[in-house]
Amino acid sequence: MTDTLPPPAHKPARPFFSSGPCAKPPGWSPDKLNTESLGRSHRSKIGKARLQLCIDLMREVLQVPDTHRIGIVPGSDTGAVEMAMWTMLGARPVTTIAWESFGEGWVTDALKQLKLDPTIIRADYGQLPDLGQVDWSHDVVFTWNGTTSGVRVPNGDWIAADREGLAIADATSAVFAQDIAWDKVDVLTFSWQKVLGGEGAHGVLILGPRAVERMENHTPEWPLPKVFRLVSKGKLAEGVFKGETINTPSMLAVEDAIFALEWGKSLGGLQALRARADANAAALDAIVQERGWLGHLASDPATRSNTSVCLTVEGADEVMIKTMAKLLEEQDAAYDIAGYRDAPPGLRIWCGATVETADIEALGPWLDWAYASARR
Repeated sequence: MTDTLPPPAHKPARPFFSSGPCAKPPGWSPDKLNTESLGRSHRSKIGKARLQLCIDLMREVLQVPDTHRIGIVPGSDTGAVEMAMWTMLGARPVTTIAWESFGEGWVTDALKQLKLDPTIIRADYGQLPDLGQVDWSHDVVFTWNGTTSGVRVPNGDWIAADREGLAIADATSAVFAQDIAWDKVDVLTFSWQKVLGGEGAHGVLILGPRAVERMENHTPEWPLPKVFRLVSKGKLAEGVFKGETINTPSMLAVEDAIFALEWGKSLGGLQALRARADANAAALDAIVQERGWLGHLASDPATRSNTSVCLTVEGADEVMIKTMAKLLEEQDAAYDIAGYRDAPPGLRIWCGATVETADIEALGPWLDWAYASARR
């Protein structure tokens, strides 16, 4: 018996399956980015125009209604969520919902940093909590798609239309791939590094009318850092939502996001991007169904993510998962597919729109090879 197994002959053409930063759009290369704004002030005419274009494209592709404002903010999705929590919470009771690590982070913010004594609704990895428990007289903070568990909310039906509190959704791995009920969301956040395959460090904050009203009529009890301040003299700082960012953005990252948005628009917009993610998730599910040693961490297909798909591996511990991931990376067959460090040991494979279905299909034999090799 040899020490190593022969690897499969055919590799994924683009083995980028990381769940953030995610694969670049097909056809991307640095020389395709517009560079006119680079080396210029973000306050210059060209700088502001490119930032505004990025906002306009996000609105168009995501089909965000005119009632909602879109701003580019610092600190990636984390910064956008914390900006919302620190500026808006405290006016009424708070509920935080967590079924994976990022949702748990917002629990920590509300409980230990803002000291709000929130109602906490939890579920284990792979499960979705009973959303019927939510009291909509509270402000509610939740992840639309649990990036580290592969569990998403199926829709916005559980959010009360006559809610008194705000619905604050961290949707960084859901936008551009899943339906967002804009009439049910008061605050939504994401970052370009996920479904667009953009660069990190910048977040997007989308505010509905009820969120703006809250900000203009509620003064938090705690001090706010400058990068969180969205209100001046009792009014929303409207410039932030017209490309006048609070701090200096990377215009290179902005141009990269514009490229991805224009790519998505050229395919047919939101419907086409969702269809690509669905096709990728279906191809991966077919691989899982054909293998007794692979399973879905998210047991219910109705709440299973079509972007951050988390898989269980029979008999695997953390060491085995790292071994599999290392073997695949060394062969340039799959990059960065080990599950999140706080999640149960397993694999996590990004199926968002920037991934090609053929590459997902080519991954199956490589998973077989890595599993057999790691067990040996």
